[in-house]
Amino acid sequence: MRLKGYLSKMRGSVHGSPPRVSLPEVLWSWSGAFLGIAAVAWLNQRFFAGTDLTLAIGSLGASAVLVFGAVRSPLAQPRNLVGGHVLSALVGVTCWQWLGGEPWLAQSVAVATAIALMHLTRTLHPPGGATALIAVIGSDQVHAMGYLFVLLPATLGPLVLLAVALLFNNLPAARRYPEFWL
Repeated sequence: MRLKGYLSKMRGSVHGSPPRVSLPEVLWSWSGAFLGIAAVAWLNQRFFAGTDLTLAIGSLGASAVLVFGAVRSPLAQPRNLVGGHVLSALVGVTCWQWLGGEPWLAQSVAVATAIALMHLTRTLHPPGGATALIAVIGSDQVHAMGYLFVLLPATLGPLVLLAVALLFNNLPAARRYPEFWL
């Protein structure tokens, strides 16, 4: 009986699909994500090409989904966007430095600890988990950056997205960003 109850949870609690998003909302989300990632990519190409530094990491793509596609979500707010990446990068770099000899352990401790710290600091931002993981599984160039990884890309990248989100998301009357700062 307990197993049946446990397995029944996996059916979900809501019937049907998520609500549709209007075409204008889709276009605004697309345009904002394009501009946000374009800004990060352009700055990366302009100032960091040919160096061992980077401004563009995969987790910023996931952040763009939140700050341009789910602007009202608590997970998309500035505190979460910047704080989640910064804390997660700190955790990831530390885990690589302390546990890098056991990559599987460094990876799992980095992501789990990043989630715990984001919860405790009210900065939960799912792409932060990816940032922590990138700090551990990244290339030799990422590892050589050490704690500089926290500044470039894990602080500056989200700040660029935030600047674009503030300017762009507030253009249409139906959008407002952010919902809260702190």
